[in-house]
Amino acid sequence: MTSRRRVSRGLWATGRRPSRPRLTTVLVTGAACALAAACVSACSRSPVGTSGVRVTGTASPPLTVLTRDAGVSKGDIFIAPAGGGYPAGLEIVTTSGKVVWFHRLPAADVATDFRTQTYLGRPVLTWFQSGGQGAQGGPGGKGGPNGPSGTDYIYNDRYQQIITVRAGNGDATDFHEFLITPQNTALITADTVTTANLTSIGGPADQRVIDGVVQEIDIRTGRVLFQWDSAAHVPYADSYVPRPSSPSTLWDWFHINAVHLDTDGNLLVDSRNTWTAFKVNRQTGQIIWQLGGRHSSFTLRAAPGQALDRDGKIFAWQHDPEAIGGGQYTFFDDESGGLLDSSRVVTVRLDPATHVATLVMSDDQPEGQVAQVMGNAQTTPGGDLFVGWGGLPYLSEFSSSGKLLFNAKFPTGVSTYRAYLLPWNPHS
Repeated sequence: MTSRRRVSRGLWATGRRPSRPRLTTVLVTGAACALAAACVSACSRSPVGTSGVRVTGTASPPLTVLTRDAGVSKGDIFIAPAGGGYPAGLEIVTTSGKVVWFHRLPAADVATDFRTQTYLGRPVLTWFQSGGQGAQGGPGGKGGPNGPSGTDYIYNDRYQQIITVRAGNGDATDFHEFLITPQNTALITADTVTTANLTSIGGPADQRVIDGVVQEIDIRTGRVLFQWDSAAHVPYADSYVPRPSSPSTLWDWFHINAVHLDTDGNLLVDSRNTWTAFKVNRQTGQIIWQLGGRHSSFTLRAAPGQALDRDGKIFAWQHDPEAIGGGQYTFFDDESGGLLDSSRVVTVRLDPATHVATLVMSDDQPEGQVAQVMGNAQTTPGGDLFVGWGGLPYLSEFSSSGKLLFNAKFPTGVSTYRAYLLPWNPHS
């Protein structure tokens, strides 16, 4: 698609940055955002060890660089690849494909959201890992209801563990998000299973459901400072996922997959299965606005050269809402189920005065493929866009004008939940 110049973004966007298809329940609950086949049930195993920088254990899956323009942004790539017959692990790799650090995980463990962040003024490595000491099994046993449950880790720049974080209030720590705030607290996602009375929407009185939860955690003490539960604020009727045939079968009606900070410090909460991103008051939990889905606060439009999907939406089955300033946001737009011919990253401008949301730019998957699950888009300091294509084995970078600067591919079957291009200078 034709693209317009994206606004300049001065922060890493990791937080500092036809008829409607009826996807099968298996696709959007069992596989969605579960690292496809790689997100197996968590097992009781030791956490990642501190031994060894560089490759430890069996080698990581190779990353083949297909395109590397001179304008590619500086930094190293942070990924947690899994699948394709390769060991799951944590990996730092250069944009030329050279492995800087790889740590193989114990068998049956997976990791997600591996990146650098800042904690107590120091650079740290953070990630989610299934299994591990003290890991929560979550409802139903070894895994959580929305994928593997486990533990969030913080390591220092000497690859040594500092502290771990887990969900409170008896909820299962979800693998989708682990964000350290400027206040040195952690924003995480969690899942809880409950029984809902759905008779008002033609369902049973005792349907088992998975509710998405946001928690802000005091990292030092583990105390829950704030909690937001999807069912308290969003109607079940907003879901695009068909109810299961049996009330005893879990209905993943919301599927929370991100919580980020807006530029004013309030929360951006993403729900894959309602096709909606919510702005949530960080103090009261009230919804300030919602974008997309069945009850959008905004009329959806496309700028010249852009196009809404076949359902008239800017995004569907989406991930990773990122505030980039000036009333603009990026989203990883999976578009599963034939709504578009390929996945893309969209840039959206919100006008609160007119209540109009305008699709101002889109960057399509370079091979024209659809990522059924997962994915993220991170804005670099220069205003470029670094993209992990989720369930597809590709990583890309686009310039602010939409030019493809970098494109690389894993072996078939390998995926990474998110990918980041970040500075990393240990011991500096």
